[in-house]
Amino acid sequence: MTNTTDTAPRGAGQTYVYFSCLTLFVYLMAPSGYLVDITTSYMLKNNLHASATEVSMFRLLTAAPMYISFVFGFARDLWNPFGLRDRGYFLIFAPATAAVFVWMALSHLSYQGLFIGMLLVMFTSRFISAAYQGLLALVGQERLMSGRLSALWQIVSSLPVLAGAFASGWMAEHLRPEQTFMLLAALGAGLGLLGLWKPRAVFNHTYEQPQARGADIVGDLKRLFRHKAIYPAVLLIFMFQFAPGANTPLQYYLTNHLHASDAIYGDFQGIFVASFIPVFIIYGFLCKRVSLQKLLFWGIIITVPQMVPLVFIHSAVGALWAAAPIGAMGGIAAAAIFDLAMRSCPPGLQGTLMMMVEAGNLLSTRGGDLLGSMIYASSPTNGFLYCVISITLVYALMLPVLLLIPRELMATADGEANPAVEAELLVEISG
Repeated sequence: MTNTTDTAPRGAGQTYVYFSCLTLFVYLMAPSGYLVDITTSYMLKNNLHASATEVSMFRLLTAAPMYISFVFGFARDLWNPFGLRDRGYFLIFAPATAAVFVWMALSHLSYQGLFIGMLLVMFTSRFISAAYQGLLALVGQERLMSGRLSALWQIVSSLPVLAGAFASGWMAEHLRPEQTFMLLAALGAGLGLLGLWKPRAVFNHTYEQPQARGADIVGDLKRLFRHKAIYPAVLLIFMFQFAPGANTPLQYYLTNHLHASDAIYGDFQGIFVASFIPVFIIYGFLCKRVSLQKLLFWGIIITVPQMVPLVFIHSAVGALWAAAPIGAMGGIAAAAIFDLAMRSCPPGLQGTLMMMVEAGNLLSTRGGDLLGSMIYASSPTNGFLYCVISITLVYALMLPVLLLIPRELMATADGEANPAVEAELLVEISG
């Protein structure tokens, strides 16, 4: 195998720059991201006069491709467009996404047209996400950089979330729908141009290493479901995102019980997301010095009481002050879980597992929000308290899941060679 501990430091800077640019474009134009999702919801509300129920149903139905993200990840691992592998996906599906946005800009705004356009964009973007996350995981495995790339991924992907949270309202007020769609088309074109970029630090012999070797369809499916490491990785991200009460119930709690304005909820979420970034930076340094096993354990320990402070807050101002420490408490666990996901990918199936993680992330978020709303409605006085208790219990149950992870997988720090994992890798691809 390639001596990745020697080669990674020399190309690390170029690798960080490439994935920073790629992450920024992918998440700015992601139809499930704040920038696209919130601006289209304003179009539905303000231009098409849709009800809250119609907007919710629109979001639920247009997200259908995300529920089967596994299929797009598996396609990425099997199909090699133009012989360019992941760059081929960027060259095909980023311009295709841009073309859909241009069509939406040139069409008369209607519910049906917006629905068809967003469904098409969601479909094409799944291929982009599969290629992006598959490449990220593959490079992380081969260069022994999964921890640092996880931190980079979470830091840069937070920026479009913040931009969407704070800029979507301005865009809705100052830009016509066709202008918004043309802006999104420009982002798609920019991502397509990134497909022409082939930095040596990222792509030099990347697809020739043992971690990139797959089999046929049947063989890959067998290897996927026999790979024990995938199950705790998917389960942990599902539990981490399954936070009954962290979204809709929190919004109602802030506005109804604390008598805050609607803007306070958006401000809370913006501060909450921003507070993760310094912790992700810290993780980028810690992961090179501390084993993943310790980072996962202590990250989850810190996360368990994350939402408890909200129960003791009695004003909107207090909620905003608490948003930063509450968000920061989840940073180590979030980065460590995605680090684990990248390490857990079976050889040649990086796209498949990472898209399974993404699907689990979305389903958990939506399902947790629905359950949280039901718990919140169960008691006018203590509903939110019950939600916080539920979140705390789910987070505490993540600790036993750590026992299901193969110990050798998380025994090393980022950048350290792992002979046990390398030996298992060679056995798997030879079998």
